[in-house]
Amino acid sequence: MSEPVPGPVRNAVPRVVALVLAAALIAVIATTTPWHLIDLPKPDATLDFTAAEIDRQNQFRHELLPWSTASWVLSLLVPLVIGFTPLGRRLYDAIKLRWYYAVPILVAGLGLLASLVTVPTDVMAERVARKYGLSTQDWALWIRDRAVNWLLMAIVLIAIALGLVAVARRWRTWWWASAAIAGAVLVLGISFVYPVLVEPRFNNFTSLAPGAQRDELLQLAKQDGVPVKDVLVADASKRTTSLNAYVSGFGSTRRLVVYDTLLKDAPPAQVRLVVAHELGHAAEGDVLHGTFIGALGAAFAVVLLRLLLGARMSDPRHTALLLAMITAGTALSAPVQNLVSRKIEARADYHSLRLTNHPVDFVAMEHQLSVTNISGLNPSRWRYWMFANHPTPPERIAMGRAWASEHGSAVPPLVPR
Repeated sequence: MSEPVPGPVRNAVPRVVALVLAAALIAVIATTTPWHLIDLPKPDATLDFTAAEIDRQNQFRHELLPWSTASWVLSLLVPLVIGFTPLGRRLYDAIKLRWYYAVPILVAGLGLLASLVTVPTDVMAERVARKYGLSTQDWALWIRDRAVNWLLMAIVLIAIALGLVAVARRWRTWWWASAAIAGAVLVLGISFVYPVLVEPRFNNFTSLAPGAQRDELLQLAKQDGVPVKDVLVADASKRTTSLNAYVSGFGSTRRLVVYDTLLKDAPPAQVRLVVAHELGHAAEGDVLHGTFIGALGAAFAVVLLRLLLGARMSDPRHTALLLAMITAGTALSAPVQNLVSRKIEARADYHSLRLTNHPVDFVAMEHQLSVTNISGLNPSRWRYWMFANHPTPPERIAMGRAWASEHGSAVPPLVPR
């Protein structure tokens, strides 16, 4: 028989692993994030937006933010209050089923409760979006999207909770080691299959119709050295008038998607710049890079759970506590995630400028995107850190001007006064 591992050793090993993973996370973020691309002047919305445009954005956010902020607060309070109080254990005990039935029911139920609690504030936020012409969806689609979101999130959280409890019950001492590896693999797998399993649950995708625009975009990708076999068009107009495009997945699931609203409402030169931005993400492997950071973060989170919960992880009565800790960790890590995301997005902007060499069109594009999407021009500092995963429109326009000056290109004109 093998000798039992002494308690001090059992406790020391996860501490060391947690420190190693934390150091690896910090090192990867510090060395791979493009912290500085170009010297930027201080962003000033009044240089490129009319007083009417600024007033409309301010009024929209004045009406929207109280409701969206209340929804965010409620979505945090529900799992935190239930998980960090005896209520979570009481709810589990009330189910009175074997743990492998009780855990999924509790997870799905808490998610449903959080979704239902935020219905009033989300309805008010949707009404504001409709008032300003940003939302085009009917209430049936709105309800359907909420239901699908709840179901998908429940599936993921049930898998996490069941997996952690099962592993902790099977290997009470070293459960965290295998769970950390499984967590990293789960993040990798979700990122890989997301474009083909999740995105089609919300949108239909068709190939961009043959023609000059398709040929130009594929040629742009070829010029950039990014292998793109197709450009997909999402039927975003059934929900919104906003303009957007994105890259998701990696390897065989990577896809370049543009909104049908973008093709309909933006000039071809601006569509080209938006696609050049997304090609920047593909060229730099940003999805895979973000997935790798997410995998490291998941492994670190599991080891941190071991340090915080210890043997309690094997007790399914602490499922609500687990969900509360996941919620808290997600909220606390948001500022760092957003900081890195803003830098990555700025690099994609820089890439689009380098690839197209059209700063005047770039500024015009950022202006139109901002006006159409009613983007925040000057968010409060705490909102910027908690929610902004892209630079503000004035910051992005400032990059276009700085790039033009640095490369001797025509400097985009200021807005007519």
